[in-house]
Amino acid sequence: MATILVVDDERHILQYYGEELAEEGHEILTLDSGDSLLEKISLYKPDVVILDIKLGNWDGLELLQDIRKCFYDMPVILCSAYDTFKRDLRSIAADYYVTKSYDLSELKGRIRMAIEARLPNPATMIH
Repeated sequence: MATILVVDDERHILQYYGEELAEEGHEILTLDSGDSLLEKISLYKPDVVILDIKLGNWDGLELLQDIRKCFYDMPVILCSAYDTFKRDLRSIAADYYVTKSYDLSELKGRIRMAIEARLPNPATMIH
């Protein structure tokens, strides 16, 4: 289906998201820090990036700005345990914002929306 890069410093989140999203048919790549994030995106060209905001020594909102500078059309879903970052103006650069939960319904829905938004619209294609 899609290649998804999950960036989170909590290994149990990486494992849980990886298992759940792989069951949906996605190829999952994981990264436990912001180190080499742009290189990973360039190398693997994921369809969607799921990005934690608090990444140890890394600021996910700053990483989001870096992604936008280099890969302006890359769908990014901010995923945080804290909904207070929704009010941070830097979070506007993300396509979606999801509060972490063990119920991944909302996250899976946002992933579907992000993937569908990237697909070319057959009605607008010239034959």
